[in-house]
Amino acid sequence: MDNPVGGTIATPVRRRRGLPRTVLTWLAVTPFAAWAVARVAGLERGSLPTQLMTATPYAAAGSLVPLLIAALGRKRAATAVALLSTTALGFAVLPRALGGAEAATGRPMKVMTINMLFGKADPQAIMRLVREFQPDVLSTQELTPGAVADLDAAGLKELMPHRVLQDEWSAGGSGLYSRHPLEPLWDVVPPVGHNMPAAIVSLPGGRPVEFVDVHPYPPLGPQVRNWNEALAGLPSASRDTVRVLAGDFNASLDHASLRRLLARGYKDAADQVGAGLVPTWPANRRVLPPIITIDHVLVDERVGVEEVSVRDVPGTDHRAVLAVLSVP
Repeated sequence: MDNPVGGTIATPVRRRRGLPRTVLTWLAVTPFAAWAVARVAGLERGSLPTQLMTATPYAAAGSLVPLLIAALGRKRAATAVALLSTTALGFAVLPRALGGAEAATGRPMKVMTINMLFGKADPQAIMRLVREFQPDVLSTQELTPGAVADLDAAGLKELMPHRVLQDEWSAGGSGLYSRHPLEPLWDVVPPVGHNMPAAIVSLPGGRPVEFVDVHPYPPLGPQVRNWNEALAGLPSASRDTVRVLAGDFNASLDHASLRRLLARGYKDAADQVGAGLVPTWPANRRVLPPIITIDHVLVDERVGVEEVSVRDVPGTDHRAVLAVLSVP
């Protein structure tokens, strides 16, 4: 039957509205997926990716957003990728807040480490911590000759008379102070980066403990190569020696270089007691609070960790780390 009206009936083509949403969903998911792969596989290379890796705890929290977007948008493939990314980042980060310390018996040993920011850290504040906490060993970075004099004038010479110092009028100065006799070790750490003095601490009641004051260059620009070399050059744990590494590592547990060091027989003290996400840098900033954890106390697997705390010290951009250990 002919159409009485005449003309041609055209059916409009429907445009697919789902494509833009799919693209936007993948744009949200992909960066976190790439971050998760880089973190798990240790693929950070160069200065900028290495610095960004310290923000992994925040990336883990942020990865929940694209997961929610993909799930609500019913994008199955994107949801699966987002879920895998969140899970991988979560497994990398959450154990630091949960802890996994096991009971250990042994001699008590207290360790305190502080980066003094070119010797500007308030010596009176440091002495208040020393008197309160009573560390057996104090590990200092960016220790200047002026800071040495100020600390001694404030009373450190009487409380911790034993020391191995490599102070300088620069960021390269470092020094170990102790209540107990120290024997300097000059061939433990290769000469890469800042001064990193090492010594044998003669704790009462047992065999000595080897202690290394750690402070590699920060991974900025071409210094990232020296940073990697310094961390790789730190000594591995040994059955013959109980060793503690403490200081400003300029590295977080999300850096492959630090994880490789841990794999050589160490554990992070803060990580063991659920304090591994407590930030230590930058401190004493009016606008920016501490956001990343780069100051650590590493101990070999035989050493027990009872407590780790972080304290503010005026005058420096690092927070002090205090650890209570049990040494076999």
